[in-house]
Amino acid sequence: METKTIESKLLNEKYVEISHKSGLKIFIMEKPDYTGAFAMFGTKYGSVDTCFKLKNEVNYTKVPEGIAHFLEHKLFESEDLDAFQRFEKTGANANAFTSFDKTCYIFQCADNFSESLEILLDFVKHPYFTEATVQKEQGIIGQEIKMYQDSPDWQVLFNLLRGLYVNNPVRIDIAGTVESIAQINADLLYSCYNTFYNLSNMALAVVGNVTVNQVLEIANKVLQDEEAVEFEQIIPDEPVEAATDYIEEVMSVDIPKFAVGFKETISAPIRTAKEVVSMNIALDIIAGKTSPLYNSLIASGLINPTFGSEYFIGRGFAAPMFSGESKTPEKVKDAILKNIEQLKQNGINDDDFNISRKRLYGLALRSFNDVDDIAGNIVDSYFNGSDLFEEIECYKAVTKTDIESTIKTHFDTDKMCLSVIK
Repeated sequence: METKTIESKLLNEKYVEISHKSGLKIFIMEKPDYTGAFAMFGTKYGSVDTCFKLKNEVNYTKVPEGIAHFLEHKLFESEDLDAFQRFEKTGANANAFTSFDKTCYIFQCADNFSESLEILLDFVKHPYFTEATVQKEQGIIGQEIKMYQDSPDWQVLFNLLRGLYVNNPVRIDIAGTVESIAQINADLLYSCYNTFYNLSNMALAVVGNVTVNQVLEIANKVLQDEEAVEFEQIIPDEPVEAATDYIEEVMSVDIPKFAVGFKETISAPIRTAKEVVSMNIALDIIAGKTSPLYNSLIASGLINPTFGSEYFIGRGFAAPMFSGESKTPEKVKDAILKNIEQLKQNGINDDDFNISRKRLYGLALRSFNDVDDIAGNIVDSYFNGSDLFEEIECYKAVTKTDIESTIKTHFDTDKMCLSVIK
């Protein structure tokens, strides 16, 4: 069992990385001054992973859209007490989520940490599926899908993704469709589970008032040694251009909602920490709350405080986005494009660069006060091939030239789409 300490002198923070004998990577950040602890047990398996094969197989298996999310729901069940009932006895607050490229199971507790960690590791590693329970879950998740279809905020995003992407599964709702989940059965669930829930494809992050020995004691007790499962995933070839430059839907909204995104060409599956930091600063300079554009749009009434931006990234996809509410979304889009073009031609003002870099650096530092943020960022960074502190270091090292290059190369109007909910 190999152990190493990952440390940031800049932050005066450190955590331990353990290569457990079971095959699982375990990360522990001890914070003895905290009153509780947070644990995240995740697998590098999300909604985009719909086509895969084991190393010794010839043909790829194509599974229904939404199966990763469906599997997340089903793992909480067992022949006896379900996981939530077990957590009630320890007082821990438990939950789970599925994103485009990972699935994570979490709990937070003030006491009874060891008992709660044992439940977490135990129920995730002991699946129980039957055809009867699968059919019951199809009805439950079907209602969840319909609920999201009635959400303007959800629809404006997924309409944008359908406008940007032609083949990439990221264009499909994480929960799938009512039709796709109807194809799920117990055998398919076990096939996906046995492929992606192998411990060599997973990570456990624990942050808070715990010790390394506490975590290892439970891991040694619960986890069985597993031989690594080797598999290949396929994400379909994707055209360079966006599927369309405009998409709209009519729903019940007081003010139209909009989202505008720029599809990036993916040369590597994962964006580096430097690329993420550079884009975050670029977005802040273009239309962040301290930018001239943002204040001009607010003053003219074209947007309201719901306006914001994000770098939408994951394994095999990346797109900077702006979204909010506006009675005239086209005018907002045009103003954003005009500002981007001016920045491409004239470069970035030194003061604007320093203000945005320092502001985002401060926000990144503040995330180290939250145990859930830390645990989530540890898992994300490991799955992305980096460590928790790399992004912070990038904020110190990034230059104005890096940001100008990002703006010139990642905001192509030929790869842009505007999504509107009227």
